[in-house]
Amino acid sequence: MPEITPRIIPEAAEQQLLDSGYASALARIFAARGITDSRQLDTSLAGLLPLDSLKNAREMARLLADAIAARKRFLVIADYDADGATACAVAVRGLRSFGAQIDFIVPNRFEYGYGLTPEIVHLAANYRPDILLTVDNGIASVEGVAEANRLGMQVFVTDHHLPGDTLPDAACIVNPNQPGCEFPGKHLAGVGVMFYVLLALRVELRERGSFIEQPEPRLAELLDLVALGTVADVVKLDQNNRILVQQGLQRIRAGRACAGINALLQVAKKSPEKVSSQDLGFTVGPRLNAAGRLDDMSLGIDCLLTDDTAEAMQIAAKLDALNRERRSIEADMQDSALAALEQIDAHDNFSLALFDETWHQGVIGILASRLKDKFHRPVIAFARANGGELKGSDAPSRGCICAMRWTWSANAIRR
Repeated sequence: MPEITPRIIPEAAEQQLLDSGYASALARIFAARGITDSRQLDTSLAGLLPLDSLKNAREMARLLADAIAARKRFLVIADYDADGATACAVAVRGLRSFGAQIDFIVPNRFEYGYGLTPEIVHLAANYRPDILLTVDNGIASVEGVAEANRLGMQVFVTDHHLPGDTLPDAACIVNPNQPGCEFPGKHLAGVGVMFYVLLALRVELRERGSFIEQPEPRLAELLDLVALGTVADVVKLDQNNRILVQQGLQRIRAGRACAGINALLQVAKKSPEKVSSQDLGFTVGPRLNAAGRLDDMSLGIDCLLTDDTAEAMQIAAKLDALNRERRSIEADMQDSALAALEQIDAHDNFSLALFDETWHQGVIGILASRLKDKFHRPVIAFARANGGELKGSDAPSRGCICAMRWTWSANAIRR
C-alpha cells in the first residue's frame, strides 16, 4: 500500500517568503519545494545563469565563428525525441541567423539506434559536411566520433546526458555534466545546452565586431522551442529551467511562437493564449514524439523549422494522426501486458520485465513507464527489433536498487 509522506516545510524559508509578501499557502508550497529566497522565483531573462562557467561554451563559440567565416558546411545530428527535435530546430534556426550553411539528419531509431554511431557517420558523409554538430546526443559516441575524425569531419558535441568513463575525441564538447564543468545548471535539457552555445556565439561575434553594420540575431525568438524541449524531456525544473520555460510560455501566449508550435496546438484544440507547461508536456510533446516513435522524426523537425503556416498545419495534422495511432498501439500493448501479469503476483517482485512478439519497439518505453506507475517498481519492456534481436526500454523507480535474479512466467519475467 503506497504511503503519503508530508513534505517538510522549512520554517525559515516559509517566513522569508511571507516577509516578501507571499500568501501563507503559497509560502508553504514554495518552501516545501526547496525555495528558500523569493529571488528564486524571478523568471526574468536577467536571472539566467551566466554562460562563462559552462565548460567549453566560449571555445565552441570561437570554433563556430571561425567555421561560419570560412563558409564551412554544418550538419546537425539530432536525436529522435522532442528534446532532440527542438534542439535541432534551435541549432538550425540559430546558426542560420548567424550566417551558417547548415542542414540536419535525424537517425531512424529502428535502423540506426541512438547517437552518433559509425553507421550514422557514413550516412552523414553523403552530405559532404565539414562539421558534424550533435544535439542531445554524442557524449557516449566514442566510436562514431573516431570514425568521423578518420573521414576528415570535425565533431562538435552538445549534450546533457551523463558521460561514460571515456569521452569522445571531439573537437569540442559542451555538456554541463562532463567532468570539470562547474556550471550550476546540471539539469539543462539538450535544447537548453544548444541555446547556451548560441548565446556564447553571439557574445563571440559581438566581440569580433560582426554586428556593427547589421543587427544582432534575436535569440529570444527561440525560447518557445527551448520551453517545449525542456518540458517534454521531463528534466528538473530548477530555477534556470523555470526561467527558460516561463519565457517560452510568455512568447507562445503573446502569439510569437513558431508556426509549427502554433499548428500543433491548433490540431490539439488548445489556445496559444492560455497555453501551460502541462500543454507542452502532454499535448504538444507527444505529437512531436509520435514521429520518432512510429515514423521519422525529420517530420517533426520540419514542422518546427517551417515558417509557412499552411505547411506547418499539414505536417501537424500528420503528427496528430501518428499520435492517435501511437495511443491505439499503446493501449493494445498495455492490455496484453496486464493480462500476462495476471499470471503472477507482481507485487511480490523487486521489478518486472515483459516481452511480447507483437509489441512495437517504438512504444515499449511508454509501456514500461505506465506499468512502473501502476505497480510502483522498475519495469523493463522488450520488443522484437528489426534485426530480430530483442530491444528493451526501462522505467526505473526513484531510489530503487534492483535484484539481479530472473524468473520466467509465460510472457512475464520476474527479477
